[in-house]
Amino acid sequence: MFHLQASAQAEVEIKKSRFIGIVQPVSSREEAQARLAEIRAQWPDARHYCAVLLCGADSMLDDDGEPSGTAARPMYNVLRHKDVCDVLAVVVRYFGGIKLGAGGLVRAYTQAVNAAMDAASLVAVVPRGDYEATVDFAGEARLRHLCQELGVPVSAPRYGERVSLRLSLPLAEAEALLAALTDGMAGALEVSPVD
Repeated sequence: MFHLQASAQAEVEIKKSRFIGIVQPVSSREEAQARLAEIRAQWPDARHYCAVLLCGADSMLDDDGEPSGTAARPMYNVLRHKDVCDVLAVVVRYFGGIKLGAGGLVRAYTQAVNAAMDAASLVAVVPRGDYEATVDFAGEARLRHLCQELGVPVSAPRYGERVSLRLSLPLAEAEALLAALTDGMAGALEVSPVD
């Protein structure tokens, strides 16, 4: 599974119609709707703004007036084939006066999204797990220092009788990192997974 590192776009011309493929990283449907509105404002005189959203459990396929199944579905298929998530793909179409037919539209929208994906930089999604690490107040600075050395992000400090920090660990390395932290803290560390 991959994420987009940044937005990318590319343009293809087929029988005088312009197809501008745009892919953008998004984290929610609301963000996708805002980006789609920005795209509509950027190219206000286009005929169609076909869109696909893949974001967590949320998705959207919008043919925006093109015949059903000729725009959003082929765009969706490209994104699934590229194994990308948390993405909004939009193809802006300027009609050139020549009808492409259903097969031509499928090929055109597929080409536009493929071209945009080819221009994009992808980053592999690393499955992570959150853990709560608890130490005495005297050990907080040492734990933070060890986490920094190991490249472990620390967040959500909670202070009570002891200090609790949330650690985000790549699942593939979690066991080794937790062992290194426990060793570095000479055993004065309690760790539990966060649901």
